[in-house]
Parts: sequence; structure tokens; C-alpha cells
Amino acid sequence: MEQVQFKDKYPIFKTTIKKTELPHTSIDEIFDFLKEEISIHPIATYVGEFDHYKHTSCLEESAINSAIKNAKNILFCFGKELMVPEVLAVRPRSIGIAEMENEFVITFMEAPNPAANESMQRWIKSLTLTL
Repeated sequence: MEQVQFKDKYPIFKTTIKKTELPHTSIDEIFDFLKEEISIHPIATYVGEFDHYKHTSCLEESAINSAIKNAKNILFCFGKELMVPEVLAVRPRSIGIAEMENEFVITFMEAPNPAANESMQRWIKSLTLTL
């Protein structure tokens, strides 16, 4: 997993996993795995799913890279404190999964909480451990 600056502004974590390295064959199977990880986490709460591909493809004026076959975000929250209103700007969290021809590209924006970043990295790395 690498940490990069997206558009010179947004700190994100990114990994690319070949489909042959996973027991999961679809975004939905990856979502099921991540939902389970979220459900057993002592703080995280599953919020929902955003089908980014479907949303974008339904717009009258849209553009989707032809290499992207599917794209969804799984939404969840680690919020165990609500001390200032500004924290709402960085919650809930999201992991994005883009399905390409032979791989999945998985990304998430760096969280202000290092423990949240560690959990999300562990979940993503665990995807290949179930093979």
C-alpha cells in the first residue's frame, strides 16, 4: 500500500491487487468481506454503499475511463468522539474500490486518526490473506 498525494492536495492510501491474488471475484464480494471487518471492529460502524459507476454512468454529461469496469465506495465511521463540529468534515470514512480488467484498485483518504488508518490498511491487506 502506498501513500500518495492525489491532485497535489489529498493524502490517500492506494493499493492495486491482481484479481488472481484474491478469493473475491467482484466488488460485491470485497464489500461483504469489508462489511464483516467493520462489524467486528470495536468502534467502526457500517453506514452504506455508494455505486459511483452507476451514478456517473446515469448522468447526461459524464465521462468514465473505459478501463474502469465498476466503481463503488463502502461508507463507515470510526467516530467515538464528537468534541468539535469541524470533525464532521472528515466523517464518515470511505474505501473506494475500482474494478479494472485484471485488478482492483483500492483507495481511501488519510484519516486524522492514525488508528483508523491502521485499521483500514489492515482490512485491505487482509483481503489477500483469505486466499
